[in-house]
Amino acid sequence: MRNLLTDSFELGRREQAPGNVDIELGLHGDPTSSAQPGLEGFSEQVNEIDNLIGTVGKLLKDLQNSNEESKVVTKASAMKEVKRRMEKDANEVTKVARLAKSKIEHLNKANIANREKPGCEEKSAVDRSRTTATVALANRLRGRILEFQTLREEIQKEYREVVERRVFTVTGERADEETIDKLIETGDGEQIFQRAIQEQGRGRVLDTLQEIQERHDTVKEIEMKLLDLHQIFLDLAVLVEAQGDMLNNIETQVTDANEHIGKGTTLLRKARKLQKNTRKWTCIGIILLLVIILIVILSLKPWNWGK
Repeated sequence: MRNLLTDSFELGRREQAPGNVDIELGLHGDPTSSAQPGLEGFSEQVNEIDNLIGTVGKLLKDLQNSNEESKVVTKASAMKEVKRRMEKDANEVTKVARLAKSKIEHLNKANIANREKPGCEEKSAVDRSRTTATVALANRLRGRILEFQTLREEIQKEYREVVERRVFTVTGERADEETIDKLIETGDGEQIFQRAIQEQGRGRVLDTLQEIQERHDTVKEIEMKLLDLHQIFLDLAVLVEAQGDMLNNIETQVTDANEHIGKGTTLLRKARKLQKNTRKWTCIGIILLLVIILIVILSLKPWNWGK
């Protein structure tokens, strides 16, 4: 798959030898360079945001790994360690995602301000390059956040399955839906495991109770943190929708312009061909006229008029 961040500059990029001028941009050299008018420092900002999105992806992977590990944990102490790591990663991803969103919004505002520069007006090649790259970044971050939302749903589903297994393991009975719902909601299994505690002793059941409580706290904490990402997702959606409409409009205009240029080129070729034919027949006509004049002169024999 092609890299959208690389493709985003293609509207303003043309392969050229050093010193050549890009006809569309009216500028020298590579439009993505820091010296390019209208794109000063732009690639550095894009790379910075791209790195933040990469960090979000890494934290997603860490959370997924921790979640997989939590499925096989049966001890409260081990679950507490998994909880600590998951909460740390969830806190970090919220901070990084907010920072990335803030920088994307700042970049979008800079794009608008950049249109005041000569040659960087709205719908110009430079403006399209900046807007396309910004939308690509917003879409990438949105995609990552959507993966966290999917992870949150998976954690909730798997949490229920684990609780059902724990209840069955301790009590030897399948709990009804209402009982499981209550345990998931509160994390308190004292009443549910009351008979098991009487039969097996509190010590043997206590670790399972603590492990379920730790798991409950973890799921609720992760759910709350990942829900914070939803607002970031919505904010990015607004930005992408607004800029996407503008890009679609620009692309339509560019397509129409290309069609007009193509038609104009065809007409110019026809006109050039017609012009060549006109010159050809004009020359033939002149030659014929000269031949006729010569014949008339020869037939009149003007050199004999004085005799």
